[in-house]
Amino acid sequence: MFIDTHCHLGKDDYNNVNEIIKHMENNIMIASGVDLETNKEVIELINKYPNVYGTLGFHPEYASTLDIDKWISYMEDNINNPKVVGIGEVGLDYHYEGFDKEKQKELFVKMIDLARIYNKTLVIHTRDAVADTLEILKENDIKNMRVTLHCFSESIEMAREFLKLGCKFGIGGVVTFKNGRKLQEVVTNLDLSNFVLETDSPYLAPEPFRGTKNEPKNVYLVAKKISELKGIDVEEVLKITTENTKKQYQLEDL
Repeated sequence: MFIDTHCHLGKDDYNNVNEIIKHMENNIMIASGVDLETNKEVIELINKYPNVYGTLGFHPEYASTLDIDKWISYMEDNINNPKVVGIGEVGLDYHYEGFDKEKQKELFVKMIDLARIYNKTLVIHTRDAVADTLEILKENDIKNMRVTLHCFSESIEMAREFLKLGCKFGIGGVVTFKNGRKLQEVVTNLDLSNFVLETDSPYLAPEPFRGTKNEPKNVYLVAKKISELKGIDVEEVLKITTENTKKQYQLEDL
């Protein structure tokens, strides 16, 4: 068994979500919400499929949404579903023009508080905002929380700063890219106990499928690349990262 800890399985992501899930028979997916509609879809999926779990969250691009309190209320109404295993994806994104940095930070702190109150894993998106992400985590005392840096692609030096806070790293298709040297250095130099596997489907398909629509079954290719970088068998990578995921997302009964 292997686990894709971060994928998107919404109606806008695939023409046939049932088929994508069927490809992961006997394996596990954690579907991620990014707005109100996708959070609702996550709840539908986890209630329908035994091998789909979910995280509820709001991508930072929605931080200025007028109905954000209503959106958060929906999260709280559904957060005690036993198959909701995290708050995410949430965080900071300064990549595109027009972002409101302060509102993003405010929403991020609310999401950290929510994860702490309900004892859920915090799943963080950070893009062109890693310094602020690190600072907010330091300021909000996450030492007793479970935190995953989703789709991590920062430097080894930055990875070690997050490690000091007890974070784990979601490793996805970028590790297979020719220009993914920073992430390859992180994987090569840090212990496998620090990693969980993900695809971020339908985005970031690993080689040799880069540029096509990704899907959760490709998490095996991520594991294969990690095994090459670490010089160990792919089955060992799958075994260790699966155990990491079970602890990180409270899935010990699987």
